Amino acid sequence: MSNGKLKVGIVGGTGYTGVELLRLLAIHPNVDIVAVTSRSEAGLPVSEMFPSLRGYIDIAFSDPATAKLEACDIVFFATPHGVAMSQAPALLASGTKLIDLAADFRLQDTAAFEKWYDMPHSCPDILQEAVYGIPELNREQIKQANVIGNPGCYPTTVLLGLMPLLEKSLVDFTTPIIADSKSGVSGAGRKAAVATLFAEASDNMKAYGLSGHRHHPEIDAQLKQLAGNELQFIFVPHLVPMIRGMLSTLHIKLTSKAKNINLQSLYEQRYADESFVDVLPQGVLPETRSVRGSNHLRIALQSQVEDYLTVIVVQDNLVKGAAGQAVQNMNVMFGLAETAGLDVVPLMP
Repeated sequence: MSNGKLKVGIVGGTGYTGVELLRLLAIHPNVDIVAVTSRSEAGLPVSEMFPSLRGYIDIAFSDPATAKLEACDIVFFATPHGVAMSQAPALLASGTKLIDLAADFRLQDTAAFEKWYDMPHSCPDILQEAVYGIPELNREQIKQANVIGNPGCYPTTVLLGLMPLLEKSLVDFTTPIIADSKSGVSGAGRKAAVATLFAEASDNMKAYGLSGHRHHPEIDAQLKQLAGNELQFIFVPHLVPMIRGMLSTLHIKLTSKAKNINLQSLYEQRYADESFVDVLPQGVLPETRSVRGSNHLRIALQSQVEDYLTVIVVQDNLVKGAAGQAVQNMNVMFGLAETAGLDVVPLMP
């Protein structure tokens, strides 16, 4: 840290999560962005690729081979799976902390990672030390962490939506937990693909990944850890015709113990001190536009059938679901104000 500011590097700054990191870190009072890498765009000023950053980011993309990332206090990886783990040993040896927005450090089970991502894990020892980066769940561990596996977007909505129930053992595991989740097109990344062409994704909605979405094992592992129990989890993701935003509807069977508990109060009390989790008043349902561009996540509870609870969760998939949560993790790691760089009012309309 120099001049009281963290020296920050971003590997892979040309995607949607990369530009979100730049947008948030550009206004962070405790950060100096010293390197943004891109092999294909090396030498190009960042603000030429992203005009929205003109006047905020005045450096050019640098080649990953020559960027001095080891001189950074922390490096964010907004890259495809496999990149962060290849560079983690050298960075950690130099005293640099890292946050990976891909999946290299999300699954503690090496065999599970290799099965779902079809590649060997090059540093399983570092994987065992990595902390799963939901601050509302693992804040104390994050404070001591050198490596953070930033959660997937879908898992963030599901885990924060279910956490108060699991912590109090209020879920009946004889019935599967069901997550019906919907995401905007930006979740697919900033690449040319037929499925995300305007003519394909606009005016259309579809389910996908039912045979095996990579977020399923991530959610499943974290739910079982939270519950301290085996459970069944059904996950159905959908692509909806909007750019950014995510809504998960969770269906849970409750134990008889839950009948004596005010669940609305349980959620309100659990998240009372959390800056970015908002439990809405009874009867108010969340909309994705209410969190657009912000790190907020909003939750609503609804009971329609006896012994069952429906939990609805919304977030911006690129902010609390990705870059914003990464910045929140950085703040916790370095003892900064958790809201630093993230005190952004959602955009309306």
